[in-house]
Amino acid sequence: MSTARRTPTFLIAGLLGVLVVALLAMYAYDHSRRENIANGVSIGGVPVGGLSASAATVKLRAELARRTRQPVTVHYGTRTWHITGRDAGLTVDAASLVEQAVSASREGSIFARTARGLFGGSVHRNIPLHAHYSHVAVREFAERVSSEVDHPAVNASVQPTATGLSEVQGHSGVVLDAKLLRARVGRALTGALVASSVRAPAHIVHPAVTTAQLATKYPAYIVIDRNAFTLRFYEHLKLASTYEIAVGMQGLETSPGLYAIQWKEVDPPWLVPNSAWAGSLAGKTIPPGPQDPLKARFMAFNGGAGIHGIDPSEYSSIGHDASHGCVRMRIPDVIALYSRTPVGTPVFVA
Repeated sequence: MSTARRTPTFLIAGLLGVLVVALLAMYAYDHSRRENIANGVSIGGVPVGGLSASAATVKLRAELARRTRQPVTVHYGTRTWHITGRDAGLTVDAASLVEQAVSASREGSIFARTARGLFGGSVHRNIPLHAHYSHVAVREFAERVSSEVDHPAVNASVQPTATGLSEVQGHSGVVLDAKLLRARVGRALTGALVASSVRAPAHIVHPAVTTAQLATKYPAYIVIDRNAFTLRFYEHLKLASTYEIAVGMQGLETSPGLYAIQWKEVDPPWLVPNSAWAGSLAGKTIPPGPQDPLKARFMAFNGGAGIHGIDPSEYSSIGHDASHGCVRMRIPDVIALYSRTPVGTPVFVA
């Protein structure tokens, strides 16, 4: 074989040898950097490019420890509450995140990785943080905020006294959406792991009953003034009628308090209480008639006690402490009252 023919063969062999050496060098270089993170890679905003996996883990853990000491601040008006990552039991798997950063750095061909390493190329990638926190701790925190923010709406109401009725203004309340607050705090804790501010999601709650609705709510109302022996009847909170009455005698007083008409009856029988004062009649039922002291109408408001009419022969007891706990009225008066007083009507005894 001539020298001219051997020269290309040697040249090709030499080139192949150089290529093999280059490939082996490239492989060795790439393998040596298998635990390195490419420039431009960050984890949760923390730059870790150019670091080894172990160095990146150390840096990330230090930064996470610093960040978890920062509080999430909840605001409502001028008031604030704070919860830190530590308070919330926040945990982050730094080693797993660094593994993801290394994997991102190893993407692409060996040629691309080698070129980046030799000529300063970058991989622009931010590995998002995946944190976990104690839902119990966040729920307890939200409940504490809720307990300090919440105050219920107060309905308008009627305040009875011996001499009449007065309206009590209602007012609106505030209710915190604790579920939404938990979600916001959770996002603040796990999103960027930095100090952040959260607005407490609260809304105004209006009263179910306003002052304008009180008159409709109370079509009838009875006020009994024992000292003045007077029963005042109100229609839609306006004084409609005033009646003279008798109330319980000493030892059997008509009990003070706020009650309501429980039931009503025309020409009622007398269900005699099992009390010593009833003597031999105790526990018996006396039908309507001469022996029955309950005349014309009966409106129960306190168990066995009630408002009833009396025989005209006893009208002289009106204006005195004379009954066994009931409220006595003249027959025409009790009939008139009965017709205007539905079951459920409030009865205030002062």
